[in-house]
Amino acid sequence: MGDQIDALQLKNAFLAGANNLNAKKEWINELNVFPVPDGDTGTNMTMTIMSAAREVAAISAPTLENVAKAMASGSLRGARGNSGVILSQLIRGFTKEIREHADEAGIDNLIMARAFSRAVETAYKAVMKPKEGTILTVAKGMAELQAQNVQGAIASFKKAAQACETNFNARLQLSLALLRLGE
Repeated sequence: MGDQIDALQLKNAFLAGANNLNAKKEWINELNVFPVPDGDTGTNMTMTIMSAAREVAAISAPTLENVAKAMASGSLRGARGNSGVILSQLIRGFTKEIREHADEAGIDNLIMARAFSRAVETAYKAVMKPKEGTILTVAKGMAELQAQNVQGAIASFKKAAQACETNFNARLQLSLALLRLGE
């Protein structure tokens, strides 16, 4: 099975990711050209994740259950705009899977793969007309890679982060192409 991610590591990884998104929000706002070039995607995603981060940061004795619950409830309450709602649904799906394994010592690579897949499934179901070339495409690519991963959970999580960057760059190219085509 390999190494596992425990509740404290999950808490810290989520908070680091939230802070990283916050630091990059203006850059994301500038990149947002598809499907609607409204320039607020980074802001909306940041407002969403920082709402969850406040709840996660307040946990003094982290367990998989209470960290996952704070991630989901905080993001749902803080969801702003379409991108924030989609992000909250990704987090909701991910944490549903984690919570089903909350009595275990940690998250292994198999649980992680199922959590990523469930995140994508939940988010796609929440969007009436999903468009490829959006955050959904990035999340789907991460989930597909995660499903193929047989490394330990920590290495698997790092690989997912790298896949996110690769898929994000591909999404940007697809978005620009779709924008030029007028779709």
